[in-house]
Amino acid sequence: MVADLRERPTAVWRRAVEEQRAEVAAGTLAAERAYADELWPAGFIAAVDAVLEAYEQEVAGWRSPSDEQIWAAVERVVTGLNDADDGHIETGEREDLAGYVDVVLTRAGVDVVALTGRRGRDRSELTDQWRDW
Repeated sequence: MVADLRERPTAVWRRAVEEQRAEVAAGTLAAERAYADELWPAGFIAAVDAVLEAYEQEVAGWRSPSDEQIWAAVERVVTGLNDADDGHIETGEREDLAGYVDVVLTRAGVDVVALTGRRGRDRSELTDQWRDW
């Protein structure tokens, strides 16, 4: 499931969990077909949410950040996500999270293409240097 990056990926995951629980309770989804609770358990969602919240708050406080300041924030969010991951970040989650890190910067006025280009990287490589997931 690829999240709508206008909102945190955790909001999408939490909603999927709630929807599947409701469907199971209503009898419209067999319990063995409900996958969301396994993919995104509550503790994992809470841990990722905390990391993303801290990142969003940091970025929101910027006025004219330097490249070093921006890269340090990216490193912090990525290593925080590394710590939060207990085997739940797979391909879809990785794309959602990396995309969201980019979106938060873009919303703050950071030209991510220029930022990554100054380091000889493609935009898609924004989180790669620190990412374990």
